[in-house]
Amino acid sequence: MPQPPSDLPLTLGELRKSPHFANLANGTVKDELRRNLICQLKRKEALFPGIVGYEDTVVPQMVNAILSRHNFILLGLRGQAKTRLIRMLTSLLDPWMPYISGCEIHDNPLRSICARCRQTITEHGDTTPVAWLAADDRYIEKLATPDVTIADMIGDIDPIKAARSGYNLSDELTVHYGLMPRANRCIFAVNELPDLAGKIQVGLFNILQEGDIQIKGYPVRLPLDIMMAFTANPEDYTARGKIVTPLKDRIGSEIRTHYPAALAHGIEITRNEAWVKRESEIATRMPIYIAEIIEQLAFCAREDKRVDKRSGVSQRLPISVAENAISNAERRALANAEDLAVPRVLDVYGALPAITGKIELEYEGELKGGDAVGRDLIRLAVGKVFDHYFEGVNMNSVVQWFDIGGALKLDEDATSKEMVRQLDGISGLMEKTGALGLTANEPDAVRAAAGEFILEGLHAHRRISRSMERGFVAEERKRAPKQEAEQDPAEILRQRQKRQFN
Repeated sequence: MPQPPSDLPLTLGELRKSPHFANLANGTVKDELRRNLICQLKRKEALFPGIVGYEDTVVPQMVNAILSRHNFILLGLRGQAKTRLIRMLTSLLDPWMPYISGCEIHDNPLRSICARCRQTITEHGDTTPVAWLAADDRYIEKLATPDVTIADMIGDIDPIKAARSGYNLSDELTVHYGLMPRANRCIFAVNELPDLAGKIQVGLFNILQEGDIQIKGYPVRLPLDIMMAFTANPEDYTARGKIVTPLKDRIGSEIRTHYPAALAHGIEITRNEAWVKRESEIATRMPIYIAEIIEQLAFCAREDKRVDKRSGVSQRLPISVAENAISNAERRALANAEDLAVPRVLDVYGALPAITGKIELEYEGELKGGDAVGRDLIRLAVGKVFDHYFEGVNMNSVVQWFDIGGALKLDEDATSKEMVRQLDGISGLMEKTGALGLTANEPDAVRAAAGEFILEGLHAHRRISRSMERGFVAEERKRAPKQEAEQDPAEILRQRQKRQFN
């Protein structure tokens, strides 16, 4: 826990004379968030830095909710940065918050609601000790699970405390506080709200509307000062439970999150989140077209009818695929004693374990199998990115090389030098890598990845074929059906009678 600056007041008397007094006497945590947000807006500072693609959609709605002093809920599919957004609310809190030293619920020294704190102030007056809480420590989060109880959230009577101290059970001093009272003057977040049992959701009614709680049927009223934030998947997906209607009515704002709308946004998120800059003796370089393929893969999966759209395709998918692809390239470079690892399309296929576990399949997809669907999605993504770089580029010389009998089987573990030598043997292939921005001085690992990408792009468009056994070969041409004029007249008559009979 960070230590507060030495110039902060340490007693109630000193606090009354300090600049903190004005905000402390009248403001709530929602007022504090609103005040600091207004300052950031006036200074035109970036709000929620690191969150990409929400600048014109989610962020303005969150700003409105905070300015309105609303409790709010973020609704969206998995992997849409809901929890990260809520955790960043601490950037809108004051750096330090004073409270009565030793208080479990961080009571306001000037507006005490805790019986123990009121007693302490009565006994010590202006010499009452004051402690300080950092902004990051004012965020309390609870993952909703079906086994959460009212005692966990609100509190319970502690008979042992009552027996040891000689208090009556109805005395407020016998209360063992739950998470919500301990979040007094803080931000309290509940993740996956529909998973919270209905009777526990009912227990949140009072704190959201009246701003107080009651414990164990005793008239212990605590007018808590809390900023409530929730996250949830859309109800049509979470069959495990739902948000009860009266609770939804008490939540001020409902904000919908979404996946990146543009490929560039997704690439930026993946670049920021994926572990690609590694401390290793081998340098790694991610070609931009490979990054685009990995991101396009997620976009294709979100549109594919074999993938359950209600479940969604998390942004964690391209992040994991990028990490796996780089690891596969790193493993190959280590085996070949090379000093540069460059992911290829082959390495994206090698990252299938990072794909199959992150997509929920519909019935049609289940019949085909996760691996097959994953490979289809990669090929579709390769085709789309290939079009971006090579639309209008004449690839006939490369295709003809295969049509006249050429074949190429690339060994996954071959050295980059050997792979470039094999690719150079294909007429006109390596000349086309200039469309990817490559020069003649590029390392072999970079040139090998570019050459393989072109072949994979041609395969994606079915201009050449590829198999595990034979590698890249000419695309098999379908035989044209015989014209009726070339067939035996008796056979034609027999087929027509058969169709008529059927």
